[in-house]
Amino acid sequence: MSTFKERYLAGEIAFEEIDEYSYQWGMGDDERTLAEYLGLNAKEEDAWVSVSEEALKELLDKQRNL
Repeated sequence: MSTFKERYLAGEIAFEEIDEYSYQWGMGDDERTLAEYLGLNAKEEDAWVSVSEEALKELLDKQRNL
């Protein structure tokens, strides 16, 4: 299964799907951290946790436009 980040950067899903991915991780038994499950690196995880979802979206959107 592709990660949230991979699918978002490919334009396959909306950013808001991060909530569904987070929910599925919480309900499952995946041994990865939530950040690993979503495909986020440390900088992206920090922006999401310490700043806001909007800060994470901005970081990811910059990668989409490369």
